[in-house]
Amino acid sequence: MEKIKKFFSDAKIELDKVIFPTKIQVRQAFVAVVLVVTVISIFLALVDLLMSAIVSTTI
Repeated sequence: MEKIKKFFSDAKIELDKVIFPTKIQVRQAFVAVVLVVTVISIFLALVDLLMSAIVSTTI
């Protein structure tokens, strides 16, 4: 039982050290992820279209 108490005590101490992001940081990260995913998706779509055009004209 003493080990369980020590575990939770240590866990609380470690959680007090955590620095959680602010709303602004979360929003900026969200926008960055959406932007990068969008750009990569458009790039891959263009590559797919190009490859499809190349394959369809050679067959």
